[in-house]
Amino acid sequence: MSDKYLQFLDVPRHDPEKTPVEVRVHEYKEIYAQFDAPGAAQQAGRCLSCGNPFCEWKCPVHNYIPDWLKLVNEGNLFEAAELSHKTNSLPEVCGRICPQDRLCEGACTLNDGLGAVTIGSIEKYITDEALKQGWRPDMSNVVPTGKRVAVVGAGPAGLGCADILVRNGVTPVVFDKYQRIGGLLTFGIPPFKLEKEVVETRRQIMEGMGVEFRLGVEIGRDISFAQLLADYDAVFLGMGTYTYVKGGFPGEDLPGVHEALPYLVSNINRELAIADEQQWVDLKGKRVVVLGGGDTGMDCIRTAIRQGAESVTCTYRRDEKNMPGSRRDYKNSKEEGAEFFFNRQPIEIIGTDQVEGVRVVQTRLGPPGPRGRRQAEVIPGTEEIIPADAVIIAFGFNPSPAAWFADHDIGVHGNGRVRVSSAKATPFQTTHPKVFAGGDMVRGSDLVVTAVFEGREAAKGILGYLQLDA
Repeated sequence: MSDKYLQFLDVPRHDPEKTPVEVRVHEYKEIYAQFDAPGAAQQAGRCLSCGNPFCEWKCPVHNYIPDWLKLVNEGNLFEAAELSHKTNSLPEVCGRICPQDRLCEGACTLNDGLGAVTIGSIEKYITDEALKQGWRPDMSNVVPTGKRVAVVGAGPAGLGCADILVRNGVTPVVFDKYQRIGGLLTFGIPPFKLEKEVVETRRQIMEGMGVEFRLGVEIGRDISFAQLLADYDAVFLGMGTYTYVKGGFPGEDLPGVHEALPYLVSNINRELAIADEQQWVDLKGKRVVVLGGGDTGMDCIRTAIRQGAESVTCTYRRDEKNMPGSRRDYKNSKEEGAEFFFNRQPIEIIGTDQVEGVRVVQTRLGPPGPRGRRQAEVIPGTEEIIPADAVIIAFGFNPSPAAWFADHDIGVHGNGRVRVSSAKATPFQTTHPKVFAGGDMVRGSDLVVTAVFEGREAAKGILGYLQLDA
């Protein structure tokens, strides 16, 4: 068939090659290979160029997806990279870790039987390959304003905010208590999903654009927040969520029970050789049970497998269809040997001096709750015990408001999330007019791409506050 507009009928969806299971479970490298130029162009050419692109609307940053797919198909890589960066500050990261099956690719018109365009892998290819060939963001038309903004937190929201500010002539100075940028991109997401060189490359790019990073500096300990307010024209807060959600059942404090984030961080620190070995949580040879079916739970499952756990089991209180984690990560977890118990709710972690198992009860889905999701209802008389030597709790995270918020009239909701304005002129402005906030500490624990979006939108609010044209 010669009609290029019907290419999707001749060319099936194709994903980049994936490292075989028997190899990847023994290493912490990304498991997906990169498209080459012909492969990327061929897959990009499957796009229908819909008049009303659902993929674009489903994307939290509203990427110009059909447009940069067309550019890739035509071989205009640098133009595609420039266009990709107009809406997304971290496209090479989002291409790797976004749950495209629930976002852009899930909304692709071809997803109904013909296989969605491989949007995520092409997004990753664009920036990776363009950088290899020498592309860098075009800053030639940026006029310095003399304004300086402090950005607290070098995670996705902070990086998104800094990106927009520096492109508008404002100097962002990004503070973070860690020695590397990225926040959970570096210290929470395992290298088999996101190799840390990718984040370090982004740091080099942003420094080349004019972003200043001051790492290993904690606000409230090394520098007072009052000093930031005095030294900068505005402040952005992008400090994430780090307080883990507890289950509220007996046995959570037993030896052998681990919080998801400290577990992941300890393993990544070891891989990066930047932490004391004694802090490392080693699950080799253990029967591991992971409680929770989100992306963090999948990360814990796949990390434990790579550590050499004897077995890894995941329990989730709803069914497979309602599991919040990425379909891709769920599939990879199963391929790598994890076992899933759906419709199981933990009610107790049992043991005396050490974890011995998890008592669960079967559930069924009842009517929707206040947030619209169907509630898990306990089925009486269905208790069972899953043997375990170690348990990882991955129920999600809550905001961790800093002690100095109250001293500077930065208001929070009852759940700890920062209160921000929705005013069109100054979006994401907190109750302190000089302070803006975005990302997980505002909306609650969510996707990397939504944090990037809110950081960028908050930067536009800061530009409005400073009376600068965005």
